[in-house]
Amino acid sequence: MPRHTLLVHAHPRTDSLTAQVATLLHARLKDEGGTVDVLDLYAEGFDPVLHPADEPDWENREKAYSPEVHAHMDRILAADDIVIVFPVWWMAPPAVLKGWIDRVWNYGFAYGRSKPRLASKRMLWLALMGSPLEDIEKLGLDTVLETQLRLGVSEYCGITDSAVRVVYGTELSGVPKDLRPERVRQLLEDAGAALEEALPR
Repeated sequence: MPRHTLLVHAHPRTDSLTAQVATLLHARLKDEGGTVDVLDLYAEGFDPVLHPADEPDWENREKAYSPEVHAHMDRILAADDIVIVFPVWWMAPPAVLKGWIDRVWNYGFAYGRSKPRLASKRMLWLALMGSPLEDIEKLGLDTVLETQLRLGVSEYCGITDSAVRVVYGTELSGVPKDLRPERVRQLLEDAGAALEEALPR
């Protein structure tokens, strides 16, 4: 049975590697017979700032949040799979993505119920990191995203079939210009392989 994927990406430039990865994954998901809802947080002008209307009410898990947030909740509920593509800045997702989690993955919707609403979904966090893996390992930071995203968000919200995959070495400034197209091709291949491994069809 065809699966429906919510494909979220977070980068301000449409010519970024993040955008290229999202385009590649979109095409692969459709080629495999699925349907895809593309959520470009920057292009859609998503406001990552948490206002009182979307602040959790710990005494009311049925709180009605803002119309914008409920529209995003509906898109999440409609998906079988959730794929999030993003660059890593300061060892964390961009603010617009963090704000999407803060506002939309809210109490009473994504967590706070005896039977999690999102438990049947599969999820892939696909991070693009400028530094090579060996540099990240030297700093002891190779598990930061795994803990923060898979455990702190996905599993906390009941999604046990979740994965964090990182495409390392995406900073191209140190790569000679004539070698950059091949390097980008390799990075895109790595991203496609991560999708196939984490969310097999």
